[in-house]
Amino acid sequence: MIAPLSAARWLLLLVILAGVYFFHGFLVPVLAALVIAFASWPLYRRLLAAVGGSRTIAASLALLLILAFLIVPIMWAGSYAIVEIREWVGWALVTNREGAQTPGWIAQLPIAGEWLDEQWTRYLAHPGGIGEIIQLVSGANIGSIYRGVVAAGTGAFGLLLTLLFMLIALFFTYRDGETFAAQVDRIGERILPHRWGRISRVVPATISSTVTGMTLIAIGEGIVLGIAYWLAGVPSPVTLGALTGLMALIPGGAPLSFTLVSIYLVASGSPFAGVALFLWGSIELFIVDKTLRPKLVGGPIKLPFLPTFFGLIGGVKTMGLLGLFLGPVLMAILVSIWREWLHEVDPAMHDISASETDALPPAIEAEPIAQLARQKPHSG
Repeated sequence: MIAPLSAARWLLLLVILAGVYFFHGFLVPVLAALVIAFASWPLYRRLLAAVGGSRTIAASLALLLILAFLIVPIMWAGSYAIVEIREWVGWALVTNREGAQTPGWIAQLPIAGEWLDEQWTRYLAHPGGIGEIIQLVSGANIGSIYRGVVAAGTGAFGLLLTLLFMLIALFFTYRDGETFAAQVDRIGERILPHRWGRISRVVPATISSTVTGMTLIAIGEGIVLGIAYWLAGVPSPVTLGALTGLMALIPGGAPLSFTLVSIYLVASGSPFAGVALFLWGSIELFIVDKTLRPKLVGGPIKLPFLPTFFGLIGGVKTMGLLGLFLGPVLMAILVSIWREWLHEVDPAMHDISASETDALPPAIEAEPIAQLARQKPHSG
């Protein structure tokens, strides 16, 4: 016979496994909603106080602000993309009708310039060249093109569904987040009675500092490199600076951006400007990665450079853009647990661990999860 307590535990385990199996597709939008909620929680608290404590109204207004924050950049990027596509289509029509000679900067590229010049002259220098290429590609690979179009449509639809689920989860996180935090705290105190208080403070503080740090670094790199583009005489420095700022959110995106621009300058006959831009970007990137990024991204744990780097790269590789914020959080928790174990072995490490864990930003320190659990939620 199986004891009732053991049967209940096995039944609970089976229910949890079934829930993970059926709802694992919602993991990414829910985690994204939690990251946004943790990062914007101090602002949400002010909004909640401004509307008189009505959580439903405050959550609705916060969701509208998040939508505006997401939609405005997307609309700007979409309008810019439409203008660029229109120009490219116009160029392609003229080139197909009249033909076009190889641009000088392409022919002057080192190593590959001569080969690219030959290929351009062979396929695009005569009238009707683009039409022949399109006919050749579409005729030989019509099945691959069709599957690619279907896959792109499916991916776009899946992205819209993920965004919709994220917004729904974010609304309920804002509205019922403190009640859920109280329940998590009660369970956490049962599992880790002496450590839960410190670990529960690490997670929101690390997420908030990571989002803030990554955003500030991306904006700063976009401005600094945008000014460098302008000084180097690059066309559209503002647009390229904005794109570099967006790319700076991804590890390796900023160096890829200014390296491509430097190659363009060298190939277009401005070798001094290209080399100077590359040196400027390399020095700026070295300073940011060695000084600012570990301090801003590490949060209260003060992650060294290597755990910060592994957290960012491993997070992006595993979960994409969302991993930029979850990777450092996981590394911060691992480092915090490691220091807790060191404290058990050597009590002299207590002062170091306590000072780093307690060094929370004022907005987070005033509202750790343990304190949220003791607040009485207002009804919507």
